[in-house]
Formats: sequence, structure tokens, C-alpha cells
Amino acid sequence: MAVFDVENGGPVGTVEVRRTSPGVGLVVWALDSSTEVAQRALRLLTEYAFDRLELDRLQVEVDPELHASARVAIRSGFRREGVLRGAALVDGERRDVAVYGMRVDDPRPETLTGWTAVMDSTLPKKRVIAHVVVRDTSGRVLLCKVSYKKDLELPGGVVEPDEDPATGAIREMREEIGVALPLLGVLAIDWLPRWEGWGDAVEILYDGGMHDPTLIDRLQPDGFEIRGLSWHAADALDGLVSPLNARRLPLLLADPSRLYNLRAGLPISS
Repeated sequence: MAVFDVENGGPVGTVEVRRTSPGVGLVVWALDSSTEVAQRALRLLTEYAFDRLELDRLQVEVDPELHASARVAIRSGFRREGVLRGAALVDGERRDVAVYGMRVDDPRPETLTGWTAVMDSTLPKKRVIAHVVVRDTSGRVLLCKVSYKKDLELPGGVVEPDEDPATGAIREMREEIGVALPLLGVLAIDWLPRWEGWGDAVEILYDGGMHDPTLIDRLQPDGFEIRGLSWHAADALDGLVSPLNARRLPLLLADPSRLYNLRAGLPISS
């Protein structure tokens, strides 16, 4: 489909949709992405593809470094769905491909829900982790022997989508140790930088309370992810836990009455 400049009367580029599979089309264009013409052309083409060609889904693929092209896709109602690493070969170099998609039943970008959904797809998604600090009457902390790494770990884990952190912590305790202990409050909020392949995350450490040491006899490790449970003193954590927990757990155990604001396990000072 040729695109014309109404004011000047001349062609300014092309935009087209190519069927890639039943009901699915790939949208490509050769236009100046810095102008509103490209955005207007894409919106007209999408409606034509859905109404006249009866497609169910449209897809746009752009180089993540081409920010102007990405803006055109977003403002035309395409949601960012992910990145295909090294999917394109350009001048002998492997380049990533960002994928943007639109379904026929998606709210259109001129509506509030449609625009919100598009913008939400482009914003950062940060992991949230909820762990629980459980203490005994001697001030020791309950740690789990896990199956996927050598370091001992606190009960808890990653919060699921559409799950609040406290509910996530309770669910993880029930799954891992067979008991959902009451949460008495928040001990710390910690930001974790990238580490060993993991992206950065926000972690909430909840107070699981102080219990008699015999509590451990009533807990039931799941036997798969959690292989065992044990109490450990704050001054005996080096070499047993990650460097992160070796930094922050002695702080929390020394004074569990306060809320700690941490960055990578260290207090954030003003």
C-alpha cells in the first residue's frame, strides 16, 4: 500500500501486511518514522487488516535500537511482547528483534484501557521476592537447605503475578515447610542488583516471629525444593548463606524491632 502526503500530493513511502500464518500478519513499512504519517498509516492498515482481511493478529518486528520505529508501533496500538535475541542478521552481525503485537479484540489505543495496556507493556517489570525471617528464643534464624544451590536460604520466594507480597510469603511457606506462620510485620525492604544471571529485584523480608526451637520438629519440608531445615546463629552464617544474606541477616537479628531500608543488603544512608 502506497502512502501519499495529502498536502504535497506525492508518495512518501509504503506500508503493508504480509500473511505469515493463518489469521496472522506481519506489518512492515518504509516511512519516515519521525512523522505522524507513519502512525496514521499503521492505524489505517490495522483496521483494514482486521476488518477486510479478517486477520486475528498483527505483529511488528523492529530493531530495539530503532526507537522511532518502536514509538510508531506503540502509538499505533501494538503492545511490546518481548525480544528475540539475535533473531536478525544485519551486515553479518546478529541483532535482537523486538516484537510488538495486536489482537483483533484488543481495545484500540484511542481508548483509555487500550492506551493503558499498550503503555503497561513497555514499562519495566521488576521481580518481587518475599522471604520470611523466623527466629527461635536463642535469636537463631531458620534456614532451608534447598535443592537448587549450595547456599542456605530463608523460607519464601518469588511473588506471583497478581499476588500481593504478604500472600506470596504465606503461600511459599505453606508450600515449602508445610506451615504458614503468621507475619508480624516487615523487617526490611531490600533492592537486589543483577546477580549471576538474575535481573534486579525488590525483596521484602517479613518478620515470622520468635518461636520455641522445637517448632522445627513440626515443620514439613516438601522434600523436593526444600531438603532440610536448621537453626543458625547470626555470627555463624559466613559460608552457609549468600554474601547478601551474610550482610543483612545479622543486622535484622540484632534488632528486629526496626524497619531496615537496604540496598544489596546494606543500609541506605541519607
